[in-house]
Amino acid sequence: MVVENYVGIDVSKLSFDVFVREIYTHKQFKNESVGFELFVKWLIKQVGHSLDTVLICFEHTGLYSLPLAMFLEAQQIPFAMVPALEIKRSLGITRGKNDRIDSKRIAEFAYRFSDKISTTRLPATDIRKIHSLLTLRDRLITNMKGYAVSRNEMLRVMQKEDFPVLFSSYENAIISLQAEINNMEQAIKAIIKENEQLRRTFELITTIKGIGFVIASFLIVYTYNFTRFDNWRKFACYSGIAPFEFQSGTSVYGKTQVSSIANQQVKRMLHLAAMTAIHFDTELREYYIRRQADGKSKMAIINIIRNKLVARVFAVVKRGTPFVDIKRYAVG
Repeated sequence: MVVENYVGIDVSKLSFDVFVREIYTHKQFKNESVGFELFVKWLIKQVGHSLDTVLICFEHTGLYSLPLAMFLEAQQIPFAMVPALEIKRSLGITRGKNDRIDSKRIAEFAYRFSDKISTTRLPATDIRKIHSLLTLRDRLITNMKGYAVSRNEMLRVMQKEDFPVLFSSYENAIISLQAEINNMEQAIKAIIKENEQLRRTFELITTIKGIGFVIASFLIVYTYNFTRFDNWRKFACYSGIAPFEFQSGTSVYGKTQVSSIANQQVKRMLHLAAMTAIHFDTELREYYIRRQADGKSKMAIINIIRNKLVARVFAVVKRGTPFVDIKRYAVG
């Protein structure tokens, strides 16, 4: 696409600010359906033609930016939803901040990096539903753990018989939250079961030891059912498990290490998957023991196993066949 106008949008909870770089104009709209329609009409009037040659760019701000993204996609208007950190780091040293300035900076970002920006495609509706359910599930688990910790702390200083109402309330809250967590998981399973593509992917990747229901669901969500990343290495980089060199000239030569810029939730999930695989996958357990004997650090080995699991997951999806545990059929 040949871009003639670069539009930066700063999205907040109640409104969004728009800046058109080429004509140096700014306007604010309400962050709701009426505001979206007014924005499109205004933008067409400003550029003097359809929006086929306009690049609209804004930060990925979760729930605040999602309605705008869904509206633009429904109208078949191209846009790029970019991580906030990527925009921030590209700006260098800046002074001053308000919504108008931020929208202008985003427009400048779109202009400077237009050759590297890809237009955004939102995940399918079912994937968005699973993502929302997983997010709520995580919050419920956090709350349940909080109640459990508080209850256990109280048990250290008093007996249940001393204050039955208090401990009964704790137990009821924990049981209620656990029931809601189960409801979330059943809802996720139902969505996956009813969607043929998601069900097939789920069945394939869960043949790998270490990849259970929750981790498989997260992988489907963050890879957009394995359409978002070209290969497993790119996903490993996104997850913060890909190792990078730290070297400059002959005087600076640090350890190869992973980057802190990552999707921390996926990274934690992959860590749990690796720990499970070490216990239940014969090949990976033997690899872990062998590398430890060679003097490799525990965390470095676990990170290698995380990468191996990601490579396996992408391989079975690409092949369309389940994972085969070769060690299981090895002759002793």
